[in-house]
Amino acid sequence: QVQLVESGGGLVQPGGSLRLSCAASGSFSSYAMGWFRQAPGKQREVVAGITSGGTTNYADSVKGRFTISRDNAKNTVFLQMNSLKPEDTAVYYCNARHQILGSSYWGQGTQVTVSS
Repeated sequence: QVQLVESGGGLVQPGGSLRLSCAASGSFSSYAMGWFRQAPGKQREVVAGITSGGTTNYADSVKGRFTISRDNAKNTVFLQMNSLKPEDTAVYYCNARHQILGSSYWGQGTQVTVSS
């Protein structure tokens, strides 16, 4: 079982930047990692993902602005968010999915608010 703890959320002005971190208990080198978000009244949506081999993918809405990365030695995945917009406001969740077994785990979420 993997436990995930997100950090780095907060209040930022439009155009600003934030870096989210997700620390995993135990080794997560066999897990694909992802960041999801859920705004009030909306369904949870995928933001970005990264495989154990480092292949990344992004939602169209964040391409060119967000960057996902991972440090397997530190069991941590990051989401660098630049040029933030008010519509990026949401609770951001980290997800770990075992690439063979398919087991999936979620963090508790971290609030990101983009407002002037």
